[in-house]
Amino acid sequence: MQPENPEPYSAPAQAIWPAAAIPGRPGAHLHATQSDADPNLDGDADARSADGAETLSGLEAIPNAETTLGSALLDELRAQIAQFVIPPSKEALDAITLWVAATHLQPAWQHAPRLAVVGPAKRCGKSRLLDVLTETVHEPMLTINTTPAAIFRSITEENPPTLLVDEADTIFGTPKMAEKNEEMRGLLNAGHQRNRYVTRVVGNDHTPHRFATFAMAAIAGIGDLPDTVMDRAVVTRMRRRTEGEKVKPFRSRRDIPALHDLRDRIAAWVGPLLDEAADLEPEMPVEDRAADTWEPLVIVADLAGGHWPRLARLACARMVAAEVAAEEDHPSGARILADIRRVFYAQREVDSLSTEELLHHLRQDPEAPWAEWGRGGLTARDLGRMLRAFEIKPGNVRMADRTQRKGYMRNKFLDAWRRYCPSVHSVDAQASLPGEPSAVH
Repeated sequence: MQPENPEPYSAPAQAIWPAAAIPGRPGAHLHATQSDADPNLDGDADARSADGAETLSGLEAIPNAETTLGSALLDELRAQIAQFVIPPSKEALDAITLWVAATHLQPAWQHAPRLAVVGPAKRCGKSRLLDVLTETVHEPMLTINTTPAAIFRSITEENPPTLLVDEADTIFGTPKMAEKNEEMRGLLNAGHQRNRYVTRVVGNDHTPHRFATFAMAAIAGIGDLPDTVMDRAVVTRMRRRTEGEKVKPFRSRRDIPALHDLRDRIAAWVGPLLDEAADLEPEMPVEDRAADTWEPLVIVADLAGGHWPRLARLACARMVAAEVAAEEDHPSGARILADIRRVFYAQREVDSLSTEELLHHLRQDPEAPWAEWGRGGLTARDLGRMLRAFEIKPGNVRMADRTQRKGYMRNKFLDAWRRYCPSVHSVDAQASLPGEPSAVH
């Protein structure tokens, strides 16, 4: 049963991908160099949009190989998951399927991807998805009312469990809750990468002992998880079903035996492939931490063959791009930098703006949150606090009437714009001449 999915993740990724797959040789089509990729951040918006379209077109053009045992098992797992929940897109369903299979190869991975199952409200299917995951992942460990000390004492390097955390909003939902559960957040962050240990004293003589933290984890909750967790996760943003979307009710007595049978067959398939999985280093359509997080899923897809190498890369490119866009829209993240970039561009790249002018222009944007920020709109103190995280501080600036006021120099933003919102407008500090606008991007 396939779900009736609304619009898919559609934001383009920023990498170029070779199109030719080689049946029977997992990942062999990925070793070509991406010679067409342009490392330059500068360029016009149409060129970047065309590159994104070409990227997805190249991913979609990866031909399907012959159906194998592995691809058939993944197809079956995806169909089983789709009976009980409706993820927000077919890419999300593909990603969940690959994540489940990857839990059975954890000793092979350098990074243990988190699966963040988040939604804006109750009854979005988050807990039901965790019900299905509990019966299909490797060695599930439910963390309800479990202390971090008990969790890392349950993790072994040779055979780590799969952590399943439900109702994460009760752990991280408010600053006070998050502060109380800081050790849990630290455990989830450290466990993303192999060889990150915690040291605790044990026994009556308080002997220091080192505990492993590496383990894959699925975390479900209302609202976003802490940024440090989301940044290490395959993010699935669930939503409530409409009247026309139907799922099968989950019944333990009826459904668990079939899910366990499928789980065992998947484990039997991937078990002999552990060494091969550990040696594969596929080229990825994304970079940095996103590549680390998605690599196990792409490797599982390459081992399976069939249409899964293509599905995995499309899911990776689209879902990562969607999260990048969501991060730029987040008021406390790169959103403020992006909106300031638009203000400077609209003002013909002036060298500086007073704090008063900058706040005025930010509040004038009807699509931005700054007019309604706080009680009376974004203030100078709010702005300073947000920009301080990017090492940008106000100073004395000279105005057109030759007076001095508190404000912000454009050149103080250049590095942050390049790092955190390059898709808004490309900024070239070397090429831009005083009084001339930079290239639009």
